[in-house]
Amino acid sequence: MKRAIIIVIDSMGIGAMPDCEEFGDIKECNTLKNVCAFNGGLDVPSLELLGLGNIQSFQGIKKTATPIGQYGTLREKSKGKDTTTGHWEIAGLVSEKPFATFPEGFPKELVDKFIAETNCCGILANRPASGTAIIEELNDEHHATKFPIVYTSADSVFQIAVDTDLIPLETLYKWCEIARKILDEGKYNVARVIARPYKIIDGKPTRISKDRRDYSMAPSGKTVLDVVKEAGAKVIGIGKIEDIFSKAGITHAVHTGSNKEGLELTIKAIDGSLNLDDIKYPDTNITDESKEVIFTNLVDTDMLFGHRNDAKGYGKAIEEIDEYLETILPLIGEDDLLIITADHGCDPTVPGTDHTREQVPVLYYSRGIEPKDLGVDFGFDTIAKRISDWLF
Repeated sequence: MKRAIIIVIDSMGIGAMPDCEEFGDIKECNTLKNVCAFNGGLDVPSLELLGLGNIQSFQGIKKTATPIGQYGTLREKSKGKDTTTGHWEIAGLVSEKPFATFPEGFPKELVDKFIAETNCCGILANRPASGTAIIEELNDEHHATKFPIVYTSADSVFQIAVDTDLIPLETLYKWCEIARKILDEGKYNVARVIARPYKIIDGKPTRISKDRRDYSMAPSGKTVLDVVKEAGAKVIGIGKIEDIFSKAGITHAVHTGSNKEGLELTIKAIDGSLNLDDIKYPDTNITDESKEVIFTNLVDTDMLFGHRNDAKGYGKAIEEIDEYLETILPLIGEDDLLIITADHGCDPTVPGTDHTREQVPVLYYSRGIEPKDLGVDFGFDTIAKRISDWLF
């Protein structure tokens, strides 16, 4: 069986795109390089072995004369710096038009429609904000009014936060579905509605990562995932992959609460011990067992550390991923293609808490692959072509 295994280290960019200033970013953005410098280097022997340190100079990530993989840099074609745009392009779909952002908050007619259709009676915030900061600021008012906290960021997101001990999780998900429908019908061009559940833990509002859900726009065209699914083969989404693609092109999916869980599930998917019957979409008919895609998003680097300006935590998260690669690499056979990449940047060392418009690394590994420096290539969609060539 031919398999493509894609692991996206969310937001691990490696340097500002030439047009970064058009997206409000500075040329000094380089998520991985700056995280390495902040931590005095990282201990990532598996990524070193694959050739990550050969791409550019990262403090503590050594160059190797004997890499086992192919390595290079990808520059984004799409006009954006968000999760949806990056993942869609990785899967072969280039977004020519940027998603809409709302630096002044959402328009009144949109908010009024949301309040009316959800019957939530009102909202709090309606402005760009850090998620952790806004729930701390407005938690008391949220408890007094039971109004959801609705906020955005520099990215194209409509985020809804509630304390699920006050508002049931099922209600939050329903409100997100209503918001998605309103946004689509109104052609607001918003990439994602995000459910941001939290609870009060040890007296502090704390987000519950495992219950987060993303409600993305449906992809505007066909991706390599659709091609594989239409061929009757399996496409297994781990983490928020099914949300990013609005379930399009996916046959099996499982959400995760942490990178650790995502990596352990990825290992199970690779070694064949993951119970696929439990995560299979209804009415999915697998007719071709000769090919398979495993697609994993590791979100902690972005959500827990990039957006929170926690460069130390970011570095530790990369080291944790590397430790799991020690287990993953021996599982990769001659008929498997492992791809490690990122979807954008989120440099925790520069001003701001939003994504940064960056190029990304790409690492390819298969047993017997010819080690090679791939240089700089234009388009995350070169990954989709590589997957298609590998499987078909």
